[in-house]
Amino acid sequence: MPTEKCPDCGCCHFYVKDPDDQYNISEFELVEGEIIYSGEEAEGGHLKVDEETETFCDKCAWHDQFKVLKS
Repeated sequence: MPTEKCPDCGCCHFYVKDPDDQYNISEFELVEGEIIYSGEEAEGGHLKVDEETETFCDKCAWHDQFKVLKS
């Protein structure tokens, strides 16, 4: 299964932040275009990720919209 990687460092782990609560994050890998969540699930579940969601690399300073990872 191919895993999408960070364009800068090659890391396979990413996260998104809740725009209303910077401490609420959802961590995931992107495998064959599917989000595979990791880590603990918050009370409200994992954060919704769409094409425009700001996505961050878990290892380096890279961040961009989610759609960049899928292209």
